[in-house]
Amino acid sequence: QGHLVESGGGSVQPGGSLRLSCAASKTIFSDLPMGWYRQFPGSQRDLVADITRDGDTNYADSVKGRFTISRDSAENTVYLQMNNLKPEDTAVYYCNIARTGWYSDWGQGTQVTVSS
Repeated sequence: QGHLVESGGGSVQPGGSLRLSCAASKTIFSDLPMGWYRQFPGSQRDLVADITRDGDTNYADSVKGRFTISRDSAENTVYLQMNNLKPEDTAVYYCNIARTGWYSDWGQGTQVTVSS
């Protein structure tokens, strides 16, 4: 299995923006649908957005119109642009394979905190 390394999290005020990055160590990920997930304390990880190799995207209702997922297959990187952040977006964000029912090893994630 390859490795996935998330970065770009931080603390922002409501209405702010962040851009998360996910670097994949193996090119195998460039052929797979990839997704961003988030985990609230005491909860399971939920899918936030995913994107296929061809650029087809899917978003959770709670982030539609605010988040944008993209990928650079040549760089084996997946991005999540998050705009108009809300306190309820506070979570640890992870990337991993999507739409297949199986996953690579989970990375450490990146913390996003939205508060005033």
